[in-house]
Amino acid sequence: MLIWFVVVYLLISISIGLIAATRVKNTKDYAVAGRHLPLPVVMATVFATWFGAEAVFGVSATFVTEGLNGVAADPFGSSMCLIIAGFFFSTQLYKLNIITLGDFYRMRYNRTVEVLTTIAIVISYLGWVAAQIKALGLIFNMITNGAVSEEAGMILGTAIVLTYTTFGGMLSVAVLDFVQMIVVIGGLLYIGNIVSGMTGGVAPVVEHARAAGKLDFFPKGANVWVWITFLGGWMTMMLGSIPQQDVFQRITSAKSANVALWGSILGASVYFCFTFVPMFIAYAATLIDPALFGKLVTEDSQRILPTLVLQHTPIFAQAIFFGAVLSAIMSCSSATLLAPSISFAENIVRGYMPHLTDKGFLRVMRFCLVGFAVCVLFYALNSELSIFGMVESAYKITLAGAFVPLIFGAFWKKATSQGALAAILGGIGSWVLIEVLVGEASLIPPQMIGLAVSIVAMILGSLLPQKIGKQLPHPAGFLHEHAARQHDN
Repeated sequence: MLIWFVVVYLLISISIGLIAATRVKNTKDYAVAGRHLPLPVVMATVFATWFGAEAVFGVSATFVTEGLNGVAADPFGSSMCLIIAGFFFSTQLYKLNIITLGDFYRMRYNRTVEVLTTIAIVISYLGWVAAQIKALGLIFNMITNGAVSEEAGMILGTAIVLTYTTFGGMLSVAVLDFVQMIVVIGGLLYIGNIVSGMTGGVAPVVEHARAAGKLDFFPKGANVWVWITFLGGWMTMMLGSIPQQDVFQRITSAKSANVALWGSILGASVYFCFTFVPMFIAYAATLIDPALFGKLVTEDSQRILPTLVLQHTPIFAQAIFFGAVLSAIMSCSSATLLAPSISFAENIVRGYMPHLTDKGFLRVMRFCLVGFAVCVLFYALNSELSIFGMVESAYKITLAGAFVPLIFGAFWKKATSQGALAAILGGIGSWVLIEVLVGEASLIPPQMIGLAVSIVAMILGSLLPQKIGKQLPHPAGFLHEHAARQHDN
């Protein structure tokens, strides 16, 4: 019965996505849903930005083993990212009427900066999307009681998400996000209610977690290096996720800048509050069956939550739970598959096909989506990182190489193409060097060193006399002029 419920749910989801795909007429519809989404849909799609495999399985598993201190990056850092990005994108980039972040880098700097930052952004998505695919494999494996292997489940999950995303793009993603957010919130609250009944309420679980030190957020002691590591993980997610195409797409798909702003704030707020539900459920499991779940904590903590549902709840509750989890992961994975594919097509491939028609370029975007899905699936099948580990490591490259050119380009008039190139090469180069030579033994997180080098390189590179070829700086005023021309058009 559970398997059939999942099959029917997946068929309904695919149908909704394909119906929405019939309204996709051009690349703007495909990339940013035509920029006409209302506030409830924007809020839902922003919520779905993060509420996927890592929120349901990764964050909850990490909380059980490490407490709040271990989840500083997500949901604390990720929620702040969505709020900061909402203010930034709605006030600075929405008026430019562009479809990718790479377009901004090209307009503000030059083609070289556009290509380098786009490559960094695309690479960062490998870990993020692979985490969603890995979670889909885990779900299919568990609900079929091992009949479908995790590897086969990953392939099946990729094929399902790819089906409606390839045809409908961001429009299908947004419509399904709205539907699936309702399923996610209702489903997990229902499971939370059942679980609280097994533990005698919410208070005993919270009290047990407090007594075990799981609610201690800040590091104990005055060791400065421990604090630096703690803040590094938080800032990696909070700042490194800002130059991300899926965050940009979801926010700028709104029908106005004001809707974009409030949609991001509300979506981030709902996400932050609701992420504690799977944390509560997973930790409650250790009270319900200490022997079984104590063993899972040490062996594979990602299985705590689904194992609890399968062994301690009725079949109807199981159907609700796995429907909700599939909703969350499909919402997240569809947009994160779409984002790097569009960036690659728009900011790298398009440069070699300047005379391609809009209809022809729409086909290119779809081909890029399929190609990236194959790469992600290969990475997911061969990576041994946990779901949370994949997500946490995904944004190091964008923090080191793409964040500084984006922020300085928007707010510092003296930023130049030479400075941006120095920031990209210096930031990524120093981060990779520390990772290779020192790795986890580094007292300061390597990506934070990369961020610091990137800032210094941007300032020095922009202020020093221009030495790298023909300089094509675009002062900040250029962006305002471009926005004015877009408004006139």
